[in-house]
Amino acid sequence: MKKFAVVAAMATAFLGSTSAYAVDLEVTHWWTSAGEAAAIAEFAELFEEQTGNNWVDSALAGSGTGANPVIISRIIGGDPMGATQMNTGRDAEELIQAGLMRDLTPIVEEMGGLDFYVDQSLLEPCMYEGGIYCLPINIHSWDWLWVSTAAYEEIGQPVPTNWDEYVASWPALQEAGILPFGLATGWPFSGVPGVLMSGLGGSDLVLAINRDKSAEAVRGPEFRKVAEALDNLRSVISPEMMVPSFGDVGNQILAGEVAGNIHGDWLAGDLQVAGGVAGEDYECLPALGLGDQLTGGGDSFYFPVLPEGTDPAVIQAQADLAKILISPEGQLNFNLVKGSMPIRTDIDLSAANPCMQKAIGMLENGLLPSGDFALSSDTQQQLQDLNTEFLDDDSITVDDYVERYASIIESAD
Repeated sequence: MKKFAVVAAMATAFLGSTSAYAVDLEVTHWWTSAGEAAAIAEFAELFEEQTGNNWVDSALAGSGTGANPVIISRIIGGDPMGATQMNTGRDAEELIQAGLMRDLTPIVEEMGGLDFYVDQSLLEPCMYEGGIYCLPINIHSWDWLWVSTAAYEEIGQPVPTNWDEYVASWPALQEAGILPFGLATGWPFSGVPGVLMSGLGGSDLVLAINRDKSAEAVRGPEFRKVAEALDNLRSVISPEMMVPSFGDVGNQILAGEVAGNIHGDWLAGDLQVAGGVAGEDYECLPALGLGDQLTGGGDSFYFPVLPEGTDPAVIQAQADLAKILISPEGQLNFNLVKGSMPIRTDIDLSAANPCMQKAIGMLENGLLPSGDFALSSDTQQQLQDLNTEFLDDDSITVDDYVERYASIIESAD
């Protein structure tokens, strides 16, 4: 891995010719929390400053599972947006195969290639028949345990440094009236099993299940540890104390109302907006404080093929935005706010908070394929449904959970 260094060149060097008059470019995304909204605003500001065009923001609620159907139906239905954010992974593969996404190869060639990506495997889902159809703009990982400093000050214990210490503290937390684990309603629980799989099961288990689709691995002893940990976790989750969004959980962590939470590194953006300081108000433990690798996916931008007769200036605006998103300036401004790792190796990240610095250090060990990177949207939805049902229904045993998970992986494409 190359060392991170300062790049003097400004992002404007990437831009080709721009239109002589302003045009509107609609951009869809599902970044609606406080930290996410602040981050996407960085891209919008650069786009408008550097092109003179208008960023028309179309934020969609519901994260990937709620927003993806809206995005996909609009593109298939002949009402495409100018650009859209989706997960780096397989969510858009059928749209690409159907010729509904713009081939970005000429734009990439104009920029001199994409060798600056810190991990070239991120580009694999974007490639199809020799073309490149999306641009990953960050590296996100679910693999974080967020721990409240205030909660542990309240019980007079040191802040845990790993999952095992955290679990051991639950009785003292409950005795003090502090919820051991905070959780938002809906999709946030869906990422927890994968984090436990990586942190407790290890890289071999992640590869066997997410990459190799091995049902045998799901039925093995290492995954059973994961299922048992998930069962233990649901015993301390109080449904009546669930909050509407993951940003609300971040506020509970800062207030010491909950002791911890498993959530992706995008929580860092909300903690930052709320005034939290890493290492003072909360601690962040990558890979549950147990592993040395992170699962990596993140977000990519796609540019739908626009209808015949579209103003060429709008098509040019798509190209200009594509260049801005992965420019040094765009990468620095966006990721410092978002909390995600940048995809570039040649920008100065000395201003990154301690959590991002930890993540950057772990990139040298390579990324493990996350579920949304390696599994189809249908498989992801089946697993999310199973995880939600397991959380809600205590009658589902660990054996039931393991077998149903194995059956889904067995039939995954």
